[in-house]
Amino acid sequence: MPIYKTITVSEATKVFIWKVTETEEALAKDIRLTKHCQNRLLGMKSQLHRRAFLSIRHLFAAAGFEDKDVYYSAMGKPFLQNGHHISITHSYNFTAIIVSDTLEVGIDIEKRRDKILRIAHKFTPLEEYRTLANTAAVVRKLTVVWGAKESLYKIYGQPGLSFLKHINIADFAFDDGRTEGQIHFNGKKSSYTLHFLEFEGFTGVYALRQV
Repeated sequence: MPIYKTITVSEATKVFIWKVTETEEALAKDIRLTKHCQNRLLGMKSQLHRRAFLSIRHLFAAAGFEDKDVYYSAMGKPFLQNGHHISITHSYNFTAIIVSDTLEVGIDIEKRRDKILRIAHKFTPLEEYRTLANTAAVVRKLTVVWGAKESLYKIYGQPGLSFLKHINIADFAFDDGRTEGQIHFNGKKSSYTLHFLEFEGFTGVYALRQV
C-alpha cells in the first residue's frame, strides 16, 4: 500500500498523498478506529468513500499518529490532540493530509472538470481569466483557485466565510507552482502562502498561514 507522494514543505510541515487502489478489506487491515469513526464508516453508503476514509487512516500512520489522535470541531474541522495542525482532503481515488507542528494549514484536491466553468462566477471574478489561451487553461486555473480558496476555508473554519466576498487569491503563472492568498472577514485580515501541483487529471493545493 504505497503512498503516492510525500512533500516535505519544511522540517515541521509535510504533505502525504494516497492513491486508492486497494480493496476495502485490505485498507481496513491493522487500522484501529475510534467508536465515533467506526459509526461514521458504517454510515457511508459509497464504497469509494469508505475506501477513502480508511486510506486517510493510513496517511495518519505515515505521519506518526492514529485515528484516536484526531478530533473534530462542530464545523467538522480536524485537530490533533497534541496541539499540532492538520487538514484532510479526498477526491475520487485520491486522498491527502497536511500536518504541521507550527503553522495553521489547509489542503484540497480537485479533479479538473469543465463543470467548474458553470460555477466559477460563484467563487471568483471571471474577468481575471479573459486573457487565457483556451478553455483547458481556464479550467486549470479555476481549479487551482477553487482549491486554494477551499484550503483557506478549511484553515479558517468559521461559518459565514464567503469564497467570493472574503477570500482573495493573487494571480499566478502555472510554472510558479505557488501563489498568495488573503482572508478579509469580520474586520480581520490574514495572509497565506499557497502551493499547487497537478497529477493524473487532478489538482492539489495546500496552504500555510503566514506568521
